[in-house]
Amino acid sequence: MGRSPFPTPPSPGNAPGAAPRPGVTPHGAARHSGPERRTLVVGRGISVQGSVQDAERLVVEGTVESSLITASELEVAQGGVFRGAVEVEDAEVAGTVDGTLTVNGSLTIRASGRLIGKAKCRRLQVEEGGQITGQLEMITEGSAPRPSFSEPAESAEEKTEEAAS
Repeated sequence: MGRSPFPTPPSPGNAPGAAPRPGVTPHGAARHSGPERRTLVVGRGISVQGSVQDAERLVVEGTVESSLITASELEVAQGGVFRGAVEVEDAEVAGTVDGTLTVNGSLTIRASGRLIGKAKCRRLQVEEGGQITGQLEMITEGSAPRPSFSEPAESAEEKTEEAAS
């Protein structure tokens, strides 16, 4: 068993006349525009229950059931199912999300995507055929409550009373 069960691909530097492959440096290491992202991929036919920690990107092709996941990105592929609660920066849903989804950036529902439950997002894009069933709330800048119309009138009355005294 001195040999690896996986064939070693020729590196671009030692293959005669071979051009470097896109995304690969001459030494065989992948190029990244920034630090490497911690990605969890739950493949088709795989079911995961529990919590996920420290994943920056979660790709769901199978089924994930979780009480709470926090990540930078969520991608639910066509046929994938996410049940539970998740808070992310950006999300793309081509499968099904059933639960609570909080997206601090962009939420995209693809034509095959279904969102069931409660969702909060800053930006929303729904392709024709995409479905949202439940409650949707848009996150706005400066989430402080807006003053009601009666508050300025009361302030004006108080000022009028003070001026009369």
